[in-house]
Amino acid sequence: MSRTVRKAAVLGAGTMGARIAAHLTNAGIDVLLLDIAPERLTDAEAAQGLTLESKPVRNRIVTQLFEAMQKSRPPALFVPAYSRRMRTGSFTDDLPKIAEADWIIEAVVENFEAKRALLTQVDRYRKPGTLVSSNTSGLPIASLSEGFSDDFRAHWMGTHFFNPPRQMRLMELIPTPQTRPEVVEFVRDFCDRRLGKVVVFAKDRPNFIANRIFMFFTLHLLKAMQSHGLTIEEMDALTGPLIGRPNTATFRLADFVGVDVCVFVSENLYRLVPEDEKRNMFLPPEFLKKMVERRWIGDKSGQGFFKKVKEGRLVLDLNTFDYVPPRPLNLPGLEAARKIRDTGARIRHLVWSEDRAGRFLCETWSELLLYSAARIPEITDDILSVDATMRHGFNWELGLFEIWDRIGVRESVKRMEAEGKAMPPLVEQLLRSGADSFYRMEDGERSYFDLQTASHRPIPPQPGVTSLSALRERKAVLLSNPGASLLHLGEGVLCLEFHSKANSLDRDVLAMLGAAIDETEAHYEGLVIGNEGAHFSVGANLQYLLGLCRAGRWEDIRRAVESTQKAFLALRRCCKPVVAAVFGNTLAGGCELALHCARVQAHAETYMGQVETGVGLIPAAGGTKEMLLRWTAGLSPETDRLPSLKQAFETIALAKVSSSAVEAANLRYLRPDDPITMNRNRLLEDARQTALAMSSTGYVPPPPLPVPVAGRAGLADLKVGIYLMRQANYITDYDAKIAGRLAYVLSGGDLPTPAAASESYLLDLEREAFLGLCGEPKTQERMEYMLKNGRPLRN
Repeated sequence: MSRTVRKAAVLGAGTMGARIAAHLTNAGIDVLLLDIAPERLTDAEAAQGLTLESKPVRNRIVTQLFEAMQKSRPPALFVPAYSRRMRTGSFTDDLPKIAEADWIIEAVVENFEAKRALLTQVDRYRKPGTLVSSNTSGLPIASLSEGFSDDFRAHWMGTHFFNPPRQMRLMELIPTPQTRPEVVEFVRDFCDRRLGKVVVFAKDRPNFIANRIFMFFTLHLLKAMQSHGLTIEEMDALTGPLIGRPNTATFRLADFVGVDVCVFVSENLYRLVPEDEKRNMFLPPEFLKKMVERRWIGDKSGQGFFKKVKEGRLVLDLNTFDYVPPRPLNLPGLEAARKIRDTGARIRHLVWSEDRAGRFLCETWSELLLYSAARIPEITDDILSVDATMRHGFNWELGLFEIWDRIGVRESVKRMEAEGKAMPPLVEQLLRSGADSFYRMEDGERSYFDLQTASHRPIPPQPGVTSLSALRERKAVLLSNPGASLLHLGEGVLCLEFHSKANSLDRDVLAMLGAAIDETEAHYEGLVIGNEGAHFSVGANLQYLLGLCRAGRWEDIRRAVESTQKAFLALRRCCKPVVAAVFGNTLAGGCELALHCARVQAHAETYMGQVETGVGLIPAAGGTKEMLLRWTAGLSPETDRLPSLKQAFETIALAKVSSSAVEAANLRYLRPDDPITMNRNRLLEDARQTALAMSSTGYVPPPPLPVPVAGRAGLADLKVGIYLMRQANYITDYDAKIAGRLAYVLSGGDLPTPAAASESYLLDLEREAFLGLCGEPKTQERMEYMLKNGRPLRN
């Protein structure tokens, strides 16, 4: 039987349930979202004469939670309009409606009996064959379904989404012995392709993979911190980006999650794992309990390890239990470590250092690595799942066993054994096999150490997933320079990969772009522009541009802008299809580049925009021209073009950045026929397939397009809008000046009447406006401020 999911029901509209429901609607699924009915009236309801039987009262809780989801940050929905795919109701009135669903996801409070009681009713109302899963983060999956119908248990599993479900890529999938294999495979594939998840299989053990390992690490860090005499500030400095973890590090993350949640999870784990050799680690330290007693539980209570005050942020002193101003760090070796760019090399340097930071990190990494190795095969069968969990569930740069390889397995084991630590079977077998690392690369193929066979096995290929790093190992690089490389993706499609700093568009990148176009036109079927960085591209190197401005090298700036304009026009006119595989921040010149490609294959999480006004400039690589073309496309000669002109103007002047690829299409950064990929891992292969499909149907580049400009009338209209914005103090004098230059370009300059201008004419206007703004002191102030602070200056 062919299975699909068109309708879903989510039971529980709390933070996780409502956001899971939202992400299902992002994937095009109609969702029924249910929660409990209230047990008493509010004063306002009573004053209106409502009763507990009134529908607005019955739906009050779910309605409030639904509205909270719509306002959540980061956004749960790709665009607000997607909320119309959701219906709401109460368990009391609407639970029978789950019979319409293809997938039912239980997401109520993390309480075994509460979940069992609700699932008993689900077994009664669901239709045979319906998928059912629980979003528990660690309760026993098989026990939750014990005694239910055979059909229920055949379609039952755990699906642990991470918060926030839209943005966090990991999902732990926990089948039971009764779950049909074809059902497991369907859910895995569906969550991969439609929901964009990296799916790992976890065993039905307490807290699965993620929370079992992460809670151990967190509690060990807290206890080691005390024994090493570290402050909260020092701990966060040592356990954040320095070791490849997010900025939230340890204590900012604890405040975000909730100190009470940390205590609840750790005490629950202690109860559930009596056989764990490190069970006592799950007993929370006394200071955590004291904080919960005082309701100092983090962001939701207004104070936890940190407390916001008017002057900034105070930090909890765990010795006095007073909030104090942030204290200076006593970690002399930190600056030297920060200069090491490679994360693995930096961790190795720190762990083998003999200073205070080194001793602390050596102890904590040793305990974490040994504990994680000992959990295989209890919580999962392989190291791949553990590493994927840490990378995608907690946004670590490297997985645990990748880190151990970088530290040095044999030398670290020798040190740990000298300290009296016992090695888990996984480590013993690895060393007994003669291997020195958990991963290795041979003949372009990466393999991992497998406990069951006690040998290295090739990492199974994932159909539909292309890895540029793997292609490099297989000698697929045709050309390369410091800023970019040209690789063969297969079947006649090339890939231009940026690897400049922040994937900025420097001279090396533009040179390789020209070579890529020449090579593609001469010998290949198409070209993909993409990379495996954190973001697609943030445009030109702002530091370099500011240096040119400060030196007064105006002719160099003119040549650089002109060469970029020519390079992007060559993209547009390439006789073979060029597909930009965009993702993450696709800003300024990165956005302009994508606008000139024949097609854009966008990851759903693409934040696209022309943000040049924030640094005192306007788009000058064809981006201004392209936005005008896109907002006026399809208009008949009789149609008033001023509304479309204003839309193009506002999009650029206000530096609008999409919060998703769907919103990018609404802002005209993407065309209606630009496809969207949900799973980032599949983006490059999807882009390759798009290029092949375009090539197979006889792709022909578009001819040079006349650009409709409004002339003086349009310019006057835009200037009125700028004047009113300034009078209302929405913008500064200098914002108005930049907006005036932008309006001049979009209107076609000083033309007496509307006209159809050439692309080269608009490019000339862009370039002159850009150069003029570069010479302004306030523009240079904006550039410098952005480089120093990472946010725009409103001067």
